[in-house]
Amino acid sequence: MDTPPTRRHEKYDALIAHCRGFGPVPTAVAHPCDEASLAAAVEAAQAGLITPTLVGPAGRIRRVAAEHGIDIAGLTLIDVPHSHAAAERAVAMVRAGEVAALMKGSLHTDELMEAVVRKDGGIRTERRISHVFIMDVPTYHKPLFITDAAVNIQPTLDDKVDIVANAIELAQALGIATPKVAILSAVETVTSRIPSTIDAAALCKMAERGQITGGILDGPLGFDNAISREAAEAKGIVSPVAGDADILLVPDLEAGNMLAKELTFLADADAAGLVMGARVPIILTSRADNMRTRLASCAVAAIYSHVRKLVP
Repeated sequence: MDTPPTRRHEKYDALIAHCRGFGPVPTAVAHPCDEASLAAAVEAAQAGLITPTLVGPAGRIRRVAAEHGIDIAGLTLIDVPHSHAAAERAVAMVRAGEVAALMKGSLHTDELMEAVVRKDGGIRTERRISHVFIMDVPTYHKPLFITDAAVNIQPTLDDKVDIVANAIELAQALGIATPKVAILSAVETVTSRIPSTIDAAALCKMAERGQITGGILDGPLGFDNAISREAAEAKGIVSPVAGDADILLVPDLEAGNMLAKELTFLADADAAGLVMGARVPIILTSRADNMRTRLASCAVAAIYSHVRKLVP
């Protein structure tokens, strides 16, 4: 039988509590010019997760703080004229070694990521950048990682190698020694008519050959087989991953985005998120995120930065 439902938020509570063993992570917050992003940075600082440097139009940030009763006294504020400049300055702080994490404020995601991936002055690495949702699903027995649902639209096989590696590295930083990776598709058999099944088979063989390390991969698997042992057993699937997946690798951004939002709005899940593959973790929040989710994203970034020894 599947594990019975767990109390909502207990997985995120554990993440935030785990951060108490670390110090706050210096974080550049790019353009926190609305109530949600500014309050999240301040609350994460009060929780001891980050030490935020607010980068944006100083007058506008102070007006938002005054209007909504947000106390920014004692926080470093770097005045730049607009959101584009805020993204560039925040990225420059990473390059200078002044911060160990980036946090998106009220600017558009594309604007921040443009500064991140720029060949001259960006902070990309040899690995492809990807997004990972760390989801607290009340009906699942552990945190569930979904990737990539926000950055790579139609990833190639080579892209998926990096996407898997990024997710495995994050899961390991959070204490999962050998994460189980379910490579999702619509069916469990390999067929040329569904390209994602061929990618799944190739990724599994690459893991067998040592081209992907650190996790246990299996696929193609349907979503039901990845998260339900009963569903896997009903189809005769024998796998260490089926029914116990830590990471769900989706075929493309559309599938991943819909899956994450379905779990959020129909299964009462929360979805913290990080962008991986850059020099530092990037806390990429949504306007629809609640405060607990924003704090969980900061907690995940803080743990990763400390485990990977990125903190100056």
